[in-house]
Amino acid sequence: MATVTRVVEAEPRRVWEVLADGWLYPLWVVGASRMREVDDGWPGHGARLHHSVGTWPLLVDDTTSVSLCEQGRRLVLRARAWPGGEAEVDIALSPEEGGTRITMTEEAVSGPGALIPSPVLDPLITWRNTESLRRLAFVVENRQQS
Repeated sequence: MATVTRVVEAEPRRVWEVLADGWLYPLWVVGASRMREVDDGWPGHGARLHHSVGTWPLLVDDTTSVSLCEQGRRLVLRARAWPGGEAEVDIALSPEEGGTRITMTEEAVSGPGALIPSPVLDPLITWRNTESLRRLAFVVENRQQS
């Protein structure tokens, strides 16, 4: 299981606004190339993002669904990227002086990715999610307030 954290200079409400806008995921999730559809209930339990991963012309269409949503505090996702497999991604927000601490934990839970030993896979996930949180911070900190 790989865990990364980052403090962003914005209150949790502003971070949540970005997480709750499914159309923004390709801006900050490393590997997400485009959105095809966002379920109306996003980010409610069971709602899905219909996305593509990879680089054109080698794109794979798949989905990510919400396993748990604690409004403004926590979002647990089941991310699919077949044939690679599925991962559980837990994004937690906690207020901190001057901003919000974002903690992202990811674990491969099925498919070929789940067969790779953690000491091999976790550094790769950590590297990718460190960049994802860097991008998320850029979006949150530079987005006009609503």
